[in-house]
Order: sequence, then C-alpha cells, then structure tokens
Amino acid sequence: MWELAAPLDSDGASPRQGGPALHVYLLGLIEFEAALRLQRQLVYQASGEEAQAALLLCEHPPLITVGRQGSHAHILCDAEELQARRWPVRWVNRGGGCLLHLPGQLAIYPILPLKKLDLGLRDYLDRLHRVVVAVLDDFSIQARTRQGQAGVWVGDRPVAGIGVAVRDWVTWYGAFLNVNPDLVPFRLLRSAGDDGPMTSLARERHGPVRMALVRQSVVEHFARAFDLGRTSIFFSHPSLGKQSHQRVQIAD
Repeated sequence: MWELAAPLDSDGASPRQGGPALHVYLLGLIEFEAALRLQRQLVYQASGEEAQAALLLCEHPPLITVGRQGSHAHILCDAEELQARRWPVRWVNRGGGCLLHLPGQLAIYPILPLKKLDLGLRDYLDRLHRVVVAVLDDFSIQARTRQGQAGVWVGDRPVAGIGVAVRDWVTWYGAFLNVNPDLVPFRLLRSAGDDGPMTSLARERHGPVRMALVRQSVVEHFARAFDLGRTSIFFSHPSLGKQSHQRVQIAD
C-alpha cells in the first residue's frame, strides 16, 4: 500500500537532482471555482524566483466549461435543461472547446514555469499528451493523439480533453481524463470533427478502475516526462480551507 500523509518523496527513492521540486495536491472532489483560484495563486508563486512546479489532481461536480475554440453551438441542450440538470456553464480562457466535467473525470492541472524548465509551448503540449497516453498504457489501453489536435483518443472515441493556458510563461489548466464517469451525459455536447462518443478507462477495461491508481500513474509519468526533482504529496492547501482537509489513499 502506498499511503502518504504529506509531504514525502512519492516513491521513496532519492529525488532527481537539478529539476524544480514538484508539489502534488490530491484534492478529491472540489468546486471548479475553488480549483481555479488555487491555480491562479500557484501560477503567481511559480512566476517568482523560486523554481517550483505544482500538479493539482481533482474531480469536479457537474459543469460545462467553454474554451477559446468552443461556442454555444456545441452544447446540445437548451437553458431549461441545463438548469434542470444544474449544470452551470463557465467560459474560460484555456485552449480547446466545450468540456463536460463530472465526478469520475480526473482533472490534471500542471503549474509549470516553462522558461525555468527550458520548454516551449509546443514541447509542453507534446509532453502532456504523452503523459496521458502513458497513463492509459499502464492500464493496457492503446490510445493515440492526432496531429494538430488537442486531446487523446481510443479508436475514434475521445478519452481525454486537453486545454491549457499560459500566463507569464507559467502553465495552468491542463488535461481532463475520463476514468469512470457516467458517459451518457457527454452526448449532450458536440466535439469538432468526426469523433465518436466519449469513452473512459472503465469502459475500455470492461470493469471498474480505481481513481487512486490512476492518480499514482499520472504523478509518476508527469514527474518523469518533465524531469522534475523531489516530489511532495499534499492533501490540502491553506487557501482552500477545511473542505480539502482529507486523507487520500493513492494506491494499494
């Protein structure tokens, strides 16, 4: 069993030297606005002198976010149905289009100082896509990316949406990986191109998938992909108040 009470090295091994430290926040189910405020705070900190990276892993209650490539035309239900479902619609400044967020979908928010890591935006996006593909491979799911498109697919079915933002050369927003959400509501959003309906790890595995195992895989591949140093795990952040103070089991 791998269970951490924060902070500790994630794998018990000696941390890599030279790379910025990585602070991982496992926040469970959290309101989108609270996660957004925390990202903004961490972006401000990462743009300072100290070389530090952060990774937020969480889930959100139901809502729709609309990125820079999205529009109302991609939402296939009217205002009355949105209200009945209690789905707020939030316009955001990330890349990508419309995304539905539900419990069971893992939000992956990297806060990375690109200049300190000597990374351009394209290299960052390529590595982030590769992290998601590597996580799926850990669960014996063959996934792929598409040239010039943000996201990850299993066959013709999207399994992860990717939409990022950069401020002062620090990244925020990130990737949204379907682990075990209810897939039926995703049919109420339209994505660009000839995509099939959304899929998930649970659907492709034909059985349940533990979110804790997925989080562990994300942390390991992320730290490796960006050559980061000591990894510390936290289960709360002071700015979130009592709502995030919980003990989370990462994996059996």
